[in-house]
Amino acid sequence: MNSSESIATKPDYWESALTHLMKRDRIMKKLIPKHPDIWLTSRGNPFITLARSIVGQQISVKAAESVWQRFLLECGKRPTPASVQKAGIDQLRSAGLSARKAEYILDLSTHFSEKRVRPQRWADMEDEDVIAELTAIRGIGRWTAEMFLIFNLQRPDVLPLDDVGLLNAISLHYFSGEPVSRFEAREVSAAWQPWRTVATWYLWRSLDPVPVEY
Repeated sequence: MNSSESIATKPDYWESALTHLMKRDRIMKKLIPKHPDIWLTSRGNPFITLARSIVGQQISVKAAESVWQRFLLECGKRPTPASVQKAGIDQLRSAGLSARKAEYILDLSTHFSEKRVRPQRWADMEDEDVIAELTAIRGIGRWTAEMFLIFNLQRPDVLPLDDVGLLNAISLHYFSGEPVSRFEAREVSAAWQPWRTVATWYLWRSLDPVPVEY
């Protein structure tokens, strides 16, 4: 990605969020300057974002990337609902997907091809309304829906409390490595509002400097 592409995809709220977070939170004041030239970017394709999220469920980032590359060999470099349906369950399994994940991605493709979801309307919908529509699809739970809000719609104030990486980073930076509850994580995040997505992103970077792409 060249610099002009990076600038074009930088969320318009990013600098305001950084100012707020560095003023309100001592940990953010230390973390943010360590990652000066990267920010949240989006591929902007709802179907691919959701398919990639399903592939990555409950496996490591490295394993997910390996399966995703094999998935692309079966379904094309820019997979579509039609190309996934053409591949079918057996080819999806041969790409390394479990039977359940293969079924989930086929169900996702059906929702898109039959227009049971309305991606053209999501930009104007509230976060919880988008989550409700997405979680009606098999294999998409709240975590996957929240990843979609962050990585595709770039919503500024998402706090994915089911995300292990976020909880681990809060434990590391705010609780000296002690396990944290969802309640404690929510308490810490109060200072970040209305930019909890941005704080989450920097906490992820503190664990893995290379951003995951969805």
